[in-house]
Amino acid sequence: MAGVLIWLVLVITVQQTPARTIWDGVFTADQAKRGAVVYQGVCAGCHGAALDGMDTAPALAGGAFMAQWDGVTLADMAERIRVTMPIDRPGTLGRQQVVDLLAYILRFNGVPPGDAELSPQSASLREIQFKASQP
Repeated sequence: MAGVLIWLVLVITVQQTPARTIWDGVFTADQAKRGAVVYQGVCAGCHGAALDGMDTAPALAGGAFMAQWDGVTLADMAERIRVTMPIDRPGTLGRQQVVDLLAYILRFNGVPPGDAELSPQSASLREIQFKASQP
C-alpha cells in the first residue's frame, strides 16, 4: 500500500511540473520588441527605463528579480501583471500586451528567444515554468 501511495505522489508531482522552462525558446525576438514598446509606454515611468526599479516599483531585471519568480509558471506572472498593472490603471492591459511584456522582460534578463511566440492563453502559460537560471 505504501508503495502505491509513493507512486501516486510521484505521478501527481510529475504531472504538475511544467514540461518547459523559460530557457526553452518560448517567445520570439519580434515579440520581445513589441513588448519593449509597451514597456516604454506603460511601465518605464515606474519601473525605470532599464527595468531597474524606481521608488516603490521593484526592479524587473537582475538576480533578485529572477530569484523572486523562480519556480512559478508564466501563467502566474501574466495574471499578476494583467490584474495589478499599471498601478494607476490596473487591468487595462490586454492579454497579448501582457505576454509581449513578459517576452521583453525575459529577453532583457538574458533569456534567449525561440521560433514560436508566447501564447496569451492561460493553459499554454501554465506549461512554462520560470527558472532563475539556465538548466
